[in-house]
Amino acid sequence: MVATVTIENLTVSQCLFDFIENEALPDTSISSSHFWQQFSSIIHDLSPENKQLLLKRDALQASINSYHQDNKPLDFSHYKKFLADINYLVPQVDDFSINTSNVDNELALMAGPQLVVPIMNARFALNAVNARWGSLYDALYGTDVISHENGAQPGKTYNPVRGKKVIAFAKGYLDQAIPLLTGNHSQAISYHLTEHQLMVSLADGQQSPLKDPSAFIGFTGSINKPDSLMFTHNGLHLNLLFSDDSAIGKEDAAGLSDVVLESALTTIMDCEDSVAAVDGEDKVIAYRNWLGLMTGKLSAKLNKNGKTITRTMNNDLSVQTLTGDTVTLKGRSLMFVRNVGHLMTNNAIIDSQGNEVPEGILDAMITSLIALHDLKGNSAFSNSSEGSIYIVKPKMHGPEEVAFANTLFSRVETALSLPQNTVKMGIMDEERRTSVNLKNCIFAAKDRVVFINTGFLDRTGDEIHTSMMAGPMARKADIKLTPWIGAYEDNNVDVGLACGFSQKAQIGKGMWPIPDQMANMIATKINHVEAGANTAWVPSPTAATLHSLHYHRVNVFELQKQLAKRQPANIDDILTIPLAEHTNWTEQEISDELDNNCQGILGYVVRWIDDGVGCSKVPDINNVGLMEDRATLRISSQHIANWLTHNICTIEQVQASLEKMANIVDKQNASDSSYQAMSNDFTNSIAFKAAAALIFSGVEQPNGYTEPLLHQYRLEKKRQLS
Repeated sequence: MVATVTIENLTVSQCLFDFIENEALPDTSISSSHFWQQFSSIIHDLSPENKQLLLKRDALQASINSYHQDNKPLDFSHYKKFLADINYLVPQVDDFSINTSNVDNELALMAGPQLVVPIMNARFALNAVNARWGSLYDALYGTDVISHENGAQPGKTYNPVRGKKVIAFAKGYLDQAIPLLTGNHSQAISYHLTEHQLMVSLADGQQSPLKDPSAFIGFTGSINKPDSLMFTHNGLHLNLLFSDDSAIGKEDAAGLSDVVLESALTTIMDCEDSVAAVDGEDKVIAYRNWLGLMTGKLSAKLNKNGKTITRTMNNDLSVQTLTGDTVTLKGRSLMFVRNVGHLMTNNAIIDSQGNEVPEGILDAMITSLIALHDLKGNSAFSNSSEGSIYIVKPKMHGPEEVAFANTLFSRVETALSLPQNTVKMGIMDEERRTSVNLKNCIFAAKDRVVFINTGFLDRTGDEIHTSMMAGPMARKADIKLTPWIGAYEDNNVDVGLACGFSQKAQIGKGMWPIPDQMANMIATKINHVEAGANTAWVPSPTAATLHSLHYHRVNVFELQKQLAKRQPANIDDILTIPLAEHTNWTEQEISDELDNNCQGILGYVVRWIDDGVGCSKVPDINNVGLMEDRATLRISSQHIANWLTHNICTIEQVQASLEKMANIVDKQNASDSSYQAMSNDFTNSIAFKAAAALIFSGVEQPNGYTEPLLHQYRLEKKRQLS
């Protein structure tokens, strides 16, 4: 039995109660009695409304299912009218601009990469928050951006051939970002400061200033021999480091030893899709790490090159200007915290009616309480310079649900004696009913919204589930080619710009999922910047440094001015269902599709259930490592459920594929001594049963979400392990 405490008509897990009393509340000026009284009031007042919103989701889905079963073939104009009649499509609000105030520059005035990291892993969280600055030399040397050709392969020791390629690439980048008036950076033999400006001596004897002298900000070291030189371009900073003692600096004519780029401007500390938090014990791990980030005390020990080191949060950077002033630059990513959506409940707190409390309410109150430590200056490091708390709210369906989140945040602010709209909201545009009503969704939070972001993966899962009964979906790879996706991505930018987001808030794009293919990312992820997004997700600090190059190539805010004039995306395109044009696939094609889906499901689920790992690099069927979280799982499970529903495949075929792919996944994990093979005992493997349930019960799952079943089976696994 889990120990509990009863307080203010709530039954609270002892571990959560102790954490709040002994760790979260001290130094916030919020008393225990006030906190619990207010928290209980919020829970009992808002939980019924939360439940009604979920019932509306179910009612709408039931209506849509019936419509598709009764109306084949689909008449689009009739279908669109039906969606309006059931209030799935709502009348659009009049034009407006958001009123959000006290927004940090990282969100409003700067454009750059964004990380999303599981908050339950302290080391990952620290790596992410410290990824504000990253070595371009390291990012290039350690990835496939620099080819291995002509003797440039990496090894256990430094390869100078590869190093020269890295330096050539980096100096070519400097020529784009901070060009010289004469010559280029590869010709530089020294960088030196006069009383008025930076001058660069070139190998041919010429002296050159920068093409734009205002790009230079300041330096460290002495004016005669600087240790570093700080610059700015397109609102991002870059730092040139000099050292005659380093292996690279010794070989460089100008002593340049590294180019450090401002990289992850913002990081989402995730309590949602990338974690497996199913009870009070898990939630405390998440909340304790968030507290450590807000107090600046989070640390993590790790083994590096045979030595144990302790990682902590980075300090700010300071440089001296030529006029003698000091400029301080943030040393860490600005942090959001992503709360859970409206669907899930958690047994960490039970209300007076014996119901588990909605987890979104739990997160809103506790993560905001913890963020008070930042607002009150209880840390040596400041997160928000503007006194704001940033919460990403995922998986909301339509404007009513955004309005509910707005009410929830307002109640939290009152409970914590904060000015209204201190808590800022990031809206994930990842559900179909939000996409087609996006303007109304933004209007519902117009005084606190700071972020909209497309989530292609969850959006695809919801697309499949919403239209489950319309017919068989195209193969997964072909769904990406259907019209609704481009319209959806464009609409997010169009609506954001029309609502006044430019230089007030973030418009974001989704993840690059293949962390080992950075050359491919460099070649293609520029598309997210060219789409008008002032941030996009990347899977690692290294990827953040490389993706930052794209924001030097494109001035996003200038581009947004042009995009605001284009014809907005068509709502009819967004409503186009990605049905298969034909279903005369061969048995081999169907088998391949099932195998691909099943392998991905099993590879992710076995880590979620057995190890409580919510996000990891999982090898796909071709052994390509992909960043997987619940969104990819939602697509794969819903896709097979759809094909089963429309008799494209049989239960027996899916079961056979699951068993075949379980053997593959077991082999892929064979080097892990703690791994429990699924194929040894399909009947009793909890992970295997969970994967199968996600498919065979997929139609019944609310909006196709995977969380209810994952939580159920993870709790079963934890009971088995205890």
